[in-house]
Amino acid sequence: MLRPAVRRHPLVPSLLLTLAALVCSGPAIHAADELSAELSVDTLGLANIAARFQHWDVIAVPDRDEAEWWAGAPSLARDDEGNFWMAARMRSPDRPLGKRGYEIRIFRSADGVHFDHVHSLKREDVPLPGFERPSLRRDPRTGKFKLYACGRLNGPWSIFKFDDVDRPDQFVASTAKGVIEPAAEEEQDPGTIVGTYTRPAPVPTGYKDAVINHLEGRWHCFTIGVTRSTERTYHFTSEDGESWQPVGPLSQSVMDLAGWHDWAVRPASILPLGFGYLYVYEGSDTRWNDPVYNIATGLGFTFDLTHVIDLTPDRPLLQSTTPGRLKAWRYSEWMWVDDQIWVYAENERPNGSHEIRRFVLDRQ
Repeated sequence: MLRPAVRRHPLVPSLLLTLAALVCSGPAIHAADELSAELSVDTLGLANIAARFQHWDVIAVPDRDEAEWWAGAPSLARDDEGNFWMAARMRSPDRPLGKRGYEIRIFRSADGVHFDHVHSLKREDVPLPGFERPSLRRDPRTGKFKLYACGRLNGPWSIFKFDDVDRPDQFVASTAKGVIEPAAEEEQDPGTIVGTYTRPAPVPTGYKDAVINHLEGRWHCFTIGVTRSTERTYHFTSEDGESWQPVGPLSQSVMDLAGWHDWAVRPASILPLGFGYLYVYEGSDTRWNDPVYNIATGLGFTFDLTHVIDLTPDRPLLQSTTPGRLKAWRYSEWMWVDDQIWVYAENERPNGSHEIRRFVLDRQ
């Protein structure tokens, strides 16, 4: 099996970024005479796409307007009536790192802008130490809603799922069960024998922040895998959304730790384009302040959901325009709404709190 690769042909990323720019920014693309002979990324629309994110609607705010209080990690799905349902993680600073997500909050909106809080899943009701990113989806086969999340449900970081429901305000916290967990020791690659010692294979010891979609007739999950203290992206598939299998060996990651995302490279969102998929990812640079949380966003492209072309290898596309201690622009959800792309994302505010914002990219 071919190893999924991040392809870096000097011309292909520029041409695909042009396609992304056409999708995202419409007539504001630079005229042809402004394009450089080298087809550089800058002149092919990177600045144009980023400029479309200068205006936003505030969708949800933290429970306190203070540093380290965060409303974020939005995930959205729609029902037959066109209502928008959103799952978001609420976080506070009063516990150790990794245990601060106290609630998955469920919101409903008729227009995708004005949301009402309609349901809550509390960490103590699961129970587990804390939540990270949720993923809310609607099953195209049954019409029921699925909700995935992550945390230390049975010890290590893992992806878990609540029982399916007819409406997202019916999810029950106590129904959480693990669906993607680190492999048991006896299931792992035996590793490499070096002299009298065995060096373990570089497989994830935890999974978190799943991005789940039903594409190409099956469920796909792109998730962070924590491997020897690094965060990389791993790919799983499923026929029913319950039983998941890795795509390739357990050690096979989707993108490389390289360029501006040499500290971490993580999945963010998958947007169908008709001829392939916009692969939105996020990451951080070892040189940045607090790269564990100072997460920025970039773009990739994939035809087959396996091989990813990095369109922004040299620098991120998006960072918060209202930075505090960090410039975090992360946990984004990109979705088609009629002929527009709506983007919901978690953004840093000047006081160090985070809010959820909606951005609109118009193709007209």
